[in-house]
Amino acid sequence: MAFKMSVQKYSGKISEVEIGTGEKSIKIGGESTLPFYSFDGDTGNTQKVGIEMLDVYPEGWTDGFKEMYKDVCNCPVKWAKYIEENLKADFICLKLEGSDPNGLDRSPEECAEVAKNVVEAVSLPVVIAGCGNHEKDAKVFEKVAQAVDGNNCLFLAATEDNYKAVGAASTMAYSHKVAAESSVDINLAKQLNVLLTQLGVKPENIVMNIGCSAVGYGYEYVASTMDRIRLAAFGQNDKTLQMPILAPVSFETWNVKESIATVEDEPQWGCIEQRGINMEVSTATSTLVGGANAVVVRHPKSVETIKELVSALA
Repeated sequence: MAFKMSVQKYSGKISEVEIGTGEKSIKIGGESTLPFYSFDGDTGNTQKVGIEMLDVYPEGWTDGFKEMYKDVCNCPVKWAKYIEENLKADFICLKLEGSDPNGLDRSPEECAEVAKNVVEAVSLPVVIAGCGNHEKDAKVFEKVAQAVDGNNCLFLAATEDNYKAVGAASTMAYSHKVAAESSVDINLAKQLNVLLTQLGVKPENIVMNIGCSAVGYGYEYVASTMDRIRLAAFGQNDKTLQMPILAPVSFETWNVKESIATVEDEPQWGCIEQRGINMEVSTATSTLVGGANAVVVRHPKSVETIKELVSALA
């Protein structure tokens, strides 16, 4: 008897979200089956890989990055151009670290000027992240959204504390996309999506950031949450969870001990740069297999490795 493969069909489908403009714009989402399950159905758009950069000198980054970007990291525009011309990323993630009230505390107007210059200098899509202070991010994103209007950026991210300001500024006042950031909980993710849509944000303008951690640091919670979100979206046709997922992997993996401990402190662990890459690739791979449609990484070798993996599995 000939073998007949069993096919799992779902009623739900992830919405498709476009980021950027022109030939290099990207689309994420659009799948109606689990990641890389092409034997079960339509896998939608290929998963995308972005690379992180800052609006300030990367003082807190490891020495390897400072050496790698030594000729450009003092100027965000040069840094962004270097990424576009030399690396293989699908998009750029500009993190406005300079706006942090506990750091340089740059004004929203200063951040808007930097973001505008970066976005206009490259043709790659740009994801714009804040400093993590929800109150300050809301003020910054309002000015930045206005400054980069017409470039269809993704703002990372709107939280329960600031979703009204961020959602209204990014997708309603101006033509951008917004990421809904929750804390590794399916109910919180769903609730924030509902709040944004009730505010007036269209579902096709929403991407989810469900929370992330480095592998080995409670990642099982991330994995189980992502599984529940995707199975609810597909199997239960839950439209409040049918948004693409973007995971800012680099924000987590380059802060753990394995990525920052020096060889002098941990000689048995080997090269610090390679350890960081391994943590980043392991986390990004797990996240993509779990359901993420796009990931943000920091190291160029991580970009290459993840893109090779996606190409092989897609």
